[in-house]
Amino acid sequence: MSARWLAIAFAVVLACPVLAQQPPNNDDMMESPPVAAPREGYWADVLAHDPVMARQGDTWYLFVTGPGITVYSSRDMETWKAETPVFPEIPAWAYDIVPRFNGHVWAPDISFHDGTWYLYYSISSGGSNASAIGVATNTTLDPADPGYRWVDHGIVLRSVPHRDLWNAIDANLVEDDDGTPWLAFGSFWGGLKLVKLREDRLGLAEPQVWHTLARRERPALLDDADPGPGAVEAPFVFRRDGWYYLFVSYDHCCRGAKSDYRIMVGRSRTLAGPYLDRDGRRMDQGGATEVLRGTARWPGPGHNSAYTFDGRDWLVFHAYDTGDGGRPKLKVLPLAWDAEGWPVVDQSGLDR
Repeated sequence: MSARWLAIAFAVVLACPVLAQQPPNNDDMMESPPVAAPREGYWADVLAHDPVMARQGDTWYLFVTGPGITVYSSRDMETWKAETPVFPEIPAWAYDIVPRFNGHVWAPDISFHDGTWYLYYSISSGGSNASAIGVATNTTLDPADPGYRWVDHGIVLRSVPHRDLWNAIDANLVEDDDGTPWLAFGSFWGGLKLVKLREDRLGLAEPQVWHTLARRERPALLDDADPGPGAVEAPFVFRRDGWYYLFVSYDHCCRGAKSDYRIMVGRSRTLAGPYLDRDGRRMDQGGATEVLRGTARWPGPGHNSAYTFDGRDWLVFHAYDTGDGGRPKLKVLPLAWDAEGWPVVDQSGLDR
């Protein structure tokens, strides 16, 4: 992410206890009883960066950037309780790949398949694409379950400065029409990528199959180690009515009240694209349609995920609370759709 090193400062605050896919369609993740969800959008006084959410039984679980991956649980999707981090001890391999890594694990992604939860995560440091995406698995999200145990499977893929013109962070697992798993990821550099995974979802399929999903203009002669000005990151793919919707974040996170993150989207009939915006421009050529931008009270909405709970769609993201020193907070808003099938979010809901 842009200015990712600033997220580290936020993550120190996030470490404090707080009470408070397709799969991205969580209705398909596990058999779940009806549970009361918020009728309208809300913000929770929960410090959260890069939030993703899942429901198991009558409980929602929230995973966010933080030391060892910060975890919260809720029975109503509004009041959140801090749980033990995913990793009490950071996997040793992280320090071999990223010597400057400080223990704050970025941008988790949670999905459920065939009785197993898959949690992808990013290991990196600000301003460098010396990064890696790892994955851990568990058979349950309930810390009280005797079978609760996160098993780390190590690196899924990595990026190396001067070798790769992309950054291995901000993963999102998505299945194509045949149920084949793919991983969308990326930040700055040459844009957002899509790579095919093995059937076990723990590594890359061979031969490797790669696609570019979205990018912004990058100067041709820029040093490969430079992230460049092409601020696009945090892909999240949501399927609806035969369309794949690619949500991304434009511009800059992690600057508190000065963050100018905003949520953008395009769509495609096929997972690999091309994704087009409302005006027909390709996202891999700089196109994108704005979904949500910040306000004076809540700047920098971004790094969103999207889910269907009990037949209703929700946009989950963070924004920066100017009433609390610009700290990142959890925001959840209803996700509606216009007559042409484009996502609509009530801009005024950001200030509620």
